[in-house]
Amino acid sequence: MRDGLVRRGLKRFALLNFAAGVFLTRSLRRLRGEKPHRLGGDCRRCASCCEAPAVQVGLLVWFVPSLRRLFLYWQDRVNGFTLTGHDFGNRVFVFRCTHFDPALRRCDSYESRPGMCRDYPRLLLWQPHPQFLPACGYRAQPPNAEGLLAAVESAAISEAQRDRLRRELSLK
Repeated sequence: MRDGLVRRGLKRFALLNFAAGVFLTRSLRRLRGEKPHRLGGDCRRCASCCEAPAVQVGLLVWFVPSLRRLFLYWQDRVNGFTLTGHDFGNRVFVFRCTHFDPALRRCDSYESRPGMCRDYPRLLLWQPHPQFLPACGYRAQPPNAEGLLAAVESAAISEAQRDRLRRELSLK
């Protein structure tokens, strides 16, 4: 399903709002001294992030029925995301993207894709332990990776333990 003129316009407006919100949030977090993980690796064009986009929502959207309906309506009508499931414990809605062609593994509206699609996986870098999709070529490196690596290398532990720590802390 390709985007028409009106939908592209709505998406551009939403993208500007998304970009402004992300900029403000990240700026405030940096002012408070928080540091995100660094992004390592490369996109492998696996399209795993497109197969089942998931959106974590705030308490109001999750628990207020009218806000939840509005959110889901927007996702369906503007972004082309059809609700397929939810994760109650994490307040996450899981969707199927109508713009994703599973045979070609491509987006038919790539130029007008939503902000969450444009910003993946950078959106995850502010989490305490970012987890990317298994096929994804990206990886998150801790903001203090050099210090951690130096500590691991100087620790009085076996080489097998060092390798395990390097792998689990994403220091390789």
